[in-house]
Amino acid sequence: MTERAALISRFLTDAGWGDAERSRLAGDASFRHYDRLARGAERAVLMDAPPPKEDVRPFVRIARHLEALGYSAPRLLAVDERAGLLLLEDLGDGTYTKLLAAGHDEAALYALATDVLADLNNRADAIPQGVPAYDNDRLLTEALLLTDWYLPALGRQPDPVARAAYQKLWLELFPIARAMPDTLVLRDFHVDNLMLLERPGLAACGLLDFQDAVVGPLTYDLMSLLEDARRDIAPALIAAMKDRYLAARPGLDREAFDASWAVLAAQRHAKVIGIFTRLWKRDGKTNYLIHIPRVWRLLEQACAHPALAGLRAWLDTHIPAAERKVPTP
Repeated sequence: MTERAALISRFLTDAGWGDAERSRLAGDASFRHYDRLARGAERAVLMDAPPPKEDVRPFVRIARHLEALGYSAPRLLAVDERAGLLLLEDLGDGTYTKLLAAGHDEAALYALATDVLADLNNRADAIPQGVPAYDNDRLLTEALLLTDWYLPALGRQPDPVARAAYQKLWLELFPIARAMPDTLVLRDFHVDNLMLLERPGLAACGLLDFQDAVVGPLTYDLMSLLEDARRDIAPALIAAMKDRYLAARPGLDREAFDASWAVLAAQRHAKVIGIFTRLWKRDGKTNYLIHIPRVWRLLEQACAHPALAGLRAWLDTHIPAAERKVPTP
């Protein structure tokens, strides 16, 4: 038995789950792994997030906060922050991804998720203490993943002058994104991380994978939901959910909202193209590469907004359409 396996065994024994049956539930783009535990009719989930590469403290903080606000984050059954081990409530298998694949009502699922965001974003107590800001440094570092990982994967290094111009463009765009009020941004709010539960009201939406939460513009999470790197969503549904959200937030300026959306969409899509490339080059995870063409389409769509004309011109010059493809070895 490895040292890590022995640590997990002690953790589960201390939590009263030492005799439970374990089966691998999931892994993701991080170094975290999840096991489902079964003990008779009872179920729980083990999150194994080994430090120093992972830190469970942000997850613990946000999970407790969301639960206190009445949302359905998994309850914490046992916590060892130092070891990077959590025992979580098992919310089941009803992820949006699986339900959509099985033909569930798409509009109803997205409406529920949109309503959760509208409610959270409208709360004065949405932001807990200790959550970092989605500041310019963080946004810019993420946007640079496009130049620093995707371009080398195409066989060329980013020109320093061009890279500096790219950074300058983003620093000019970020104030447009910040024209919207700040809120708690869960950051990976999409169908893989949402669940449908048999609970009343907004609690019917289960929330997963929020440990990277930040304080930033309220446009971000709805954009993340509706401009999904992993699946195509009909423009009519996107428009309907935007209208639904804005109807719940009548004080927001629509033009400023759309401009903020476009900037953050472009930033996220540039980041995701870089991340998916890095997952392949650095971590050997090739299954994300198939999404790159979709993410490029989403990035081009975002850059069609007049506010992003400069970024669109930069991309046309330095990564022309013919190079916007899945990188190959």
